[in-house]
Amino acid sequence: MDSEINNFYHYCMRKPAKRTAAQGRPRRRKKTTAKTAARPAAHKRRAVKTKASPEKKLAPQTVEEYFAAVPAPSRSVMNQIREAIRSVVPPEATEIISYKIPAFKHKKVLVWYAAFANHCSLFPTAAVIEQFKDELKDFSTSKGTIHFPLNKPMPIDLIKTMVRERLGRTG
Repeated sequence: MDSEINNFYHYCMRKPAKRTAAQGRPRRRKKTTAKTAARPAAHKRRAVKTKASPEKKLAPQTVEEYFAAVPAPSRSVMNQIREAIRSVVPPEATEIISYKIPAFKHKKVLVWYAAFANHCSLFPTAAVIEQFKDELKDFSTSKGTIHFPLNKPMPIDLIKTMVRERLGRTG
């Protein structure tokens, strides 16, 4: 009896025989039910859902195109910001579209500015915002953005000072 148990133990504990390359891996059989057997193969594929999207707005290629798309209340504030920046940057600085918003570039991008529904934003970089955090306490700020509400007067002198500081940092 002990030899039977011992043989059974060794039988259960032995390693399975190695398969040859010709035998390949064992394949699982798929369970088929009456429903799956009756369906054609096309019904097994998932249907791709697509949304009927409205016309996509193309990103503006020029600053003039950007300004043309801005609503009138924001456009006047944007022009104030634009003129304040232009009065400080060197004459050889150019206006470009960068990250789908207007920016002034002199050797590299100095500042970005943009219009939104309830505010206009200035993007002078995080270091400049950190330096002027006391003067900006009345405005909503984030790491790299300053929000100027449309219903308050623009701090033109502060914008000019920040752009000068940014210009000094770029060299």
